[in-house]
Amino acid sequence: MQDNAIQTRRFETPDQRLDMKERGGISIVKLADGSAGMHAIFEPGWSWEVDEKPLLGSPDSCPMRHTGYCISGRLVVRMIDTGIETHISTGDFFEIPPGHDAYVDGDERVELILFAPPEHQH
Repeated sequence: MQDNAIQTRRFETPDQRLDMKERGGISIVKLADGSAGMHAIFEPGWSWEVDEKPLLGSPDSCPMRHTGYCISGRLVVRMIDTGIETHISTGDFFEIPPGHDAYVDGDERVELILFAPPEHQH
């Protein structure tokens, strides 16, 4: 592919998918430079501890940095070392450092778009 060629990808045809059954999932698309986009849907009752941690090999906390935008819903993200909780809601653009967990707050589905640079390993 040429360096100046425009690439398009769609979440409907992801390169990878983390399936969390009835609790949602994450569709991942990758570009030629290695950067990635993720479309995350977390249903009410979803928590990182129960629904995602086992898919990642059960680390103590999420080891990834997330930069993204909240399309809908409310997500509570907690930094494990400090216990500080941040509420992310519809319209928020955010950056979350590694070392966190999270859960859906309330009865509305959470929908996020996440971006990852080329060095990101999922």
